[in-house]
Amino acid sequence: MDLISDVMAVLRTGRPFAGRFAQVAPWSDHRRGRPNGFGVQVMVRGSAVATAADGKSFTLDPGDVLLVPHGSPHLVADSPLTPPGPPCDESAEFAGAVIRSDNPEATHVMLCMAYELAPNRAHPLIATLPDFVHVKADPAERPELAQAVAMLDGELAEELRGGDTLVPALLDAVLMYLLRAIHGARHDQCGFSGWAQALADDSIAASLEAIHADPARQWTVASLGEVAGLSRSAFSRRFTELVGQPPQGYLTSWRLTLAARLLTDTDAPLASVARQVGYASEFAFAAAFKREFSSPPGQFRKLNPACDTGSGAPAGGPEPFRRLPVPA
Repeated sequence: MDLISDVMAVLRTGRPFAGRFAQVAPWSDHRRGRPNGFGVQVMVRGSAVATAADGKSFTLDPGDVLLVPHGSPHLVADSPLTPPGPPCDESAEFAGAVIRSDNPEATHVMLCMAYELAPNRAHPLIATLPDFVHVKADPAERPELAQAVAMLDGELAEELRGGDTLVPALLDAVLMYLLRAIHGARHDQCGFSGWAQALADDSIAASLEAIHADPARQWTVASLGEVAGLSRSAFSRRFTELVGQPPQGYLTSWRLTLAARLLTDTDAPLASVARQVGYASEFAFAAAFKREFSSPPGQFRKLNPACDTGSGAPAGGPEPFRRLPVPA
């Protein structure tokens, strides 16, 4: 599994929410903050204005995408002159729900997606993104994203056979294409700091891929520097500058993030979990885990019930999307 897919598979919990909202102007949606929420909004028809709590606004034209990686509150309306409406009914946007709607007379159509991220598992892939990321439509530069959005729009416009399989797959496709657009630029073209720049740097990206490919290996700064093609000191300096923490610090953090996932999603013995994430002894693993999560691994497992594997199917077996009535 590649690095971005690996991180998202570990961080995501439950099934995502998906909705298609076909509305006639004037309209306004007040979206409250959602802790641990990662939101994606795609403008399909018409233009809208999204306004953050601090007053910063984004004009969303057809094909534009607004990522809300930290679940920040904001207002979306057909026009900045439209009075704010009441907050959206959060109970309608529970995990696994799908809202399908179509109205040929609608002046505006927006697709909304929401992923739940596991608490206490912050990762710089998400943490270093700003509160809002506006991705302008560019079918020539990103045709695969435009195609995935068009297919998702069609699936959410009406209920068709096979939709329970296609919708989650298309949600993941849209998300991955967006993350690729953000994190896939060359270093000299990257418009973001932190993790995006790290992935845009071939040397540091190679070391990160190595860590994720084999987290249990006894990596050292020197051996990771060899993978990166840099001297030990040059590698350590560049890694720390771009990733935001030293190589060994990131390795430890990622190992323990994997361990937390194993503890909640499997019944593997603690000694087995320790070995899978690179610890020679259960004692050393338990001590490191407690420093990271403020509770021993055994207690953490009891307090955190098994969650979705992140692949679209709950740990206990497949569960169909829950359908909601078409909004008026």
